[in-house]
Amino acid sequence: MTDRVLAIDGGNSKTAMALVDLDGRVLAQVRGPGASPQQVGLQRSMDVFEGLAREAARLAGLDVSERIAVHTAAYLAGADLPKEEDDLRAAIEARGWSETTVVGNDTFALLRAGTTDGIGVAVVCGAGINCVAVAPDGRTHRFPALGRISGDWGGGGHIGSEALWLAVRAEDGRGEPTALLDAVIAHYGTATLAEAVERLHFEEVEFDPHALCPLLFEVAAGGDAVARAVVDRLVEEIVLLARVSLSRLALLGEPVDVVLGGGVLTGTNGVVVDAVDSRLRAYAPAARVRVVDVPPVVGAALLGLDALGAAAGAELRLRTAYETPVSAAAG
Repeated sequence: MTDRVLAIDGGNSKTAMALVDLDGRVLAQVRGPGASPQQVGLQRSMDVFEGLAREAARLAGLDVSERIAVHTAAYLAGADLPKEEDDLRAAIEARGWSETTVVGNDTFALLRAGTTDGIGVAVVCGAGINCVAVAPDGRTHRFPALGRISGDWGGGGHIGSEALWLAVRAEDGRGEPTALLDAVIAHYGTATLAEAVERLHFEEVEFDPHALCPLLFEVAAGGDAVARAVVDRLVEEIVLLARVSLSRLALLGEPVDVVLGGGVLTGTNGVVVDAVDSRLRAYAPAARVRVVDVPPVVGAALLGLDALGAAAGAELRLRTAYETPVSAAAG
């Protein structure tokens, strides 16, 4: 069997898989819904992954009776604690896709996607927020990233909820005046926000806080002080995550990469990224802040190739494949 890596980037909102060979050639790539076990349960996660893995094998022209790959590199949202990694690894191994399997948090894939060696810090802000760091000697630092119970602040859902909270308080007099009020009323299409709250309470309207997150950034861009304070708080949190991680690994003075990713960060036209870059320099002047320019599944694949000792040219070939759409076997 030709050595292959089955790479999985399993996020809260989507799942991406890539099947690559040891030369870095993309044999197949597929996408599907988010399947974090924390959101849908372990069994449902495995069912989603199974369908995508088999589809990738089919697109690559593999015999259904053979293993899909030598190694599975699965980097998943919801793999936040060692027990969760162990449970996910056991569940994946039971599917028989490959001879060996590594499971880690999806933020490690982001870090590898944004660096040439997987060394540095990665902060992701998408549905939630997380940060991991890896030192040159292999030491790691990470946070549990379990939401407010583990001290987290940020993520699209959190910021969207803040937008609604601030708008409600602006309308009823408990909060400061803000353009968020008119923007959120327009979002729900009601005469008042009190009416929208009542409809949300009786579940006549679905509450999707993620949909309010871009609205808050739009209002902040218009100069609204209340919305701008939320953006500033997010910048502060990202800088704090990176600074603590660098400090714990004694890397504050080193020229390491700080990789930023996730829709909340990449979809703000540099507003957050530029501010993070500026503020982080006060603590880590040699750090290089950058936004990942390839999908995190590339990082998962690279970690898989690293594990198998692939030649250096494989990384360039893989990254090049994702600079333009892969026409064959696109799912």
